[in-house]
Formats: sequence, structure tokens, C-alpha cells
Amino acid sequence: MAPLTLHEDPRSGNCYKIKLTAALLGLPLEVRGYDITKGETRTPEFLAKVNANGRIPVLQIGKGEGALFLPESNAACWYLAHGSALIPADRFAQADMLRWMFFEQYNHEPNIATLRFWVSIVGETNLSDDQRRALPAKRAGGDAALALMDDHLAHRAFFCGDAVTLADIALFAYTHVADEGGFTLGDYPHVTAWIARVHALPGFVPMQ
Repeated sequence: MAPLTLHEDPRSGNCYKIKLTAALLGLPLEVRGYDITKGETRTPEFLAKVNANGRIPVLQIGKGEGALFLPESNAACWYLAHGSALIPADRFAQADMLRWMFFEQYNHEPNIATLRFWVSIVGETNLSDDQRRALPAKRAGGDAALALMDDHLAHRAFFCGDAVTLADIALFAYTHVADEGGFTLGDYPHVTAWIARVHALPGFVPMQ
């Protein structure tokens, strides 16, 4: 595989997904850090060379003029895991994995990750009036996502059966730090047990 470089802010769960995927697969991954709160992904150079959307993570594949740049965390995880056990071979299981990855981006991340960012990184005293008004809805949406996950994990070890897949990596990234956004993980015992199972995986690396 070509050399891999992750353009990241280490506080980002979306960036962590890619680092965890690479670690579980034993893939070497260089990192280049940015501070999103200082606008470092909005510079003309970043927009021209890395991601015109001004966001991270971006997985860079190769170096020099022939390098490829892949934005969107779940797409980057898919690229890294292609052909590995992190993507099930069974057609339905693969589609089910994608279902949970879409759930993560649509129901989970907009609530749980957003509240963590607002509370732990921006700070509640620095929120806009619109953000303050959105807090109850974000919290309700996050709790609903965690409750659904807890019910699903009541009778299975991982999201798509007995083995870890990209669905688990995608959901783990922001779930295991949900308390930083004010969520009470102790209210979801099956989620808490699943977090412990992910921590125990060979090759696991913590979020930095």
C-alpha cells in the first residue's frame, strides 16, 4: 500500500476512527495536525491542496504530485479496511455494517459529537444563542441514539455479529467520550460493556 498520511485534529473522533482502523489493521499512518478552532483547515493552501471543503479528516494516499486525498472519515476507513475482516464478506452483513455507519453520521454524530465539541472544546459560555437553544434537542437526540444502540447490543457482542467491523469503529469514536458532552454512559450498560470489548481488541490505540 502507498504511504498513508492523516490530516487531522487529534481531538476529533472522526479523525480517531481512521487512526483506530489503521491500528487494528497494523497499517503505518503518518499524521499531520491542524487546530480547527484556529481556522487551520481554511487556509488557501489547505483548500487548494488537501480538501476544498475545508474539513478534516483527510486521508492522503501517496506523496508528491501523484498523491490522492480522500475526505470523509467513513470513506477513509472503508479504503483502509478493503479486503480485511473489518468488512464482512457476507452481502447482508456488509449492508448492515453500512447501515450502522450511516446511522452514525445521521443520528449519532450530529448530536453526541456536536455536544462534546460545544461543551468540551468551545465551552458553554462561548456558545451562540442559537447553539444554546439547540442544546436540549441535541441531548435528546443523543440519548435516543444511545438507547437504540444499547437495545441492539443487548444480545450481541458487536454491531454486526460476533466480530468487530467498521460499524463498531465508526460508533465507538464518539460514543466512548460521550460523557465529555454531558451524556451518562452508565445509563447504557450494554453500550458500556461493548466499549470495554473494543478497548480489549488486539492493536487498540486510545484517542489522544
